[in-house]
Amino acid sequence: MKALTYAGPQAISFGELDDPVLPGPDGAIVRVTAAGICGSDLHIYAGHGFTPGTGYGVGHEAVGEIVELGPQANGLSVGDRVLVAASAGCDRCGNCRAGVVAACERQPLPVDACYGLGGSLPGAQAQLLAVPHAGGNLVRLPDAIGDEAAIVLTDNAPTAWYGARRARIAPGDTVVVIGLGPVGLMAVQSAFAMGAARVLGVDLVADRRARAAELGAEPVESEDPKTAVREMLGGGADVALEAVGADATIKLATSVVGHRGRVSVVGVSQNRAYPFHMPLAQVKELEFHIGLCSVQYELPALLKLTAAGRLRPEAVVSHRMPMSEGPDAYRMFAARDDKVCKVVLDPWQ
Repeated sequence: MKALTYAGPQAISFGELDDPVLPGPDGAIVRVTAAGICGSDLHIYAGHGFTPGTGYGVGHEAVGEIVELGPQANGLSVGDRVLVAASAGCDRCGNCRAGVVAACERQPLPVDACYGLGGSLPGAQAQLLAVPHAGGNLVRLPDAIGDEAAIVLTDNAPTAWYGARRARIAPGDTVVVIGLGPVGLMAVQSAFAMGAARVLGVDLVADRRARAAELGAEPVESEDPKTAVREMLGGGADVALEAVGADATIKLATSVVGHRGRVSVVGVSQNRAYPFHMPLAQVKELEFHIGLCSVQYELPALLKLTAAGRLRPEAVVSHRMPMSEGPDAYRMFAARDDKVCKVVLDPWQ
């Protein structure tokens, strides 16, 4: 089969990999009809991968059709159109049965639970994908949800919704979203769906601020976003949703909220010694949330909201490209060229 693989820092290759085999009696093989490039994939692309070595398949966002199914994979059928949740759980422990796969008792490390990290699971940017424990890791898609919306629902939309839910956004709240990539843009939509009165969007890239404005957010057009936010709101925000994971943006999130403000971080930070401003947090009575999204837990609500038109995940898609152009797609995505936001790949081109 054709697939994208990691070839070294700033190098993704398009070529052949062996066809997958059924991963156990409760597993499935999915013929991938669309795959996405995620901001998290850039950690690998930059050479900061989670495992050593090269040549492994990359990507963790896929939509497709079941072409082979193990005899113990209950609730699914060959031919079903499905969404592949970005992280896979064991589908046996209590946490996974509750949808909280980020706390799987049998796969405690993210590298073992996420596709395309070079560990236990293959990459999803491929023509065929082996999915273990299919009953808990595949979700049948309704006809009302197209492939582009479904790709965003594999990871970006649930991550944004998770962050907004953890921040307890309530009707009338003022919300600042920091980082307006696909997750940040879905955070804008999530905040409005939860009843936010105003949503402000912060990003260094002008076209991303423009995309947020199209979704109803108020772009913060200033090199001093902290001051600008306070001027726009007449004080601190109720909630800050951080979707970057950098020290500077996490610090900004804690500074733009007011007294008893809530900060929710879903950006991936690899800093083991972040200098958290404890006195500021204590004076503000700050709530600070950070964690890993369990896609399976968030999906039931998101599927209903998307099917009803309350959320438009497809609105964050900017580019549709053949997977054969995947190396160029990664370069463009990493450089933020050509007003790129979300790239969807066709594995069969």
